[in-house]
Amino acid sequence: MTDKIALTLAIVGALNWGSIGLFGFDFVGFLFGGQMAALSRVVFTLVGLAGLWCVMLLFRDNESTEPKPRMA
Repeated sequence: MTDKIALTLAIVGALNWGSIGLFGFDFVGFLFGGQMAALSRVVFTLVGLAGLWCVMLLFRDNESTEPKPRMA
């Protein structure tokens, strides 16, 4: 569950940076009252923490991707 939340927040951050790069428009800042508004800063902080969590996903062994031994 935490992985999905982190991935969702990382995607939100990536889309926001894409809109800044392409259009010069900060979507999160627009929705939550500007870049320096408290709620915007909370969202930016959560996106940053989610990004760190996703870095850990890269290096974590995941049992679900490995084939499971068959029971005879």
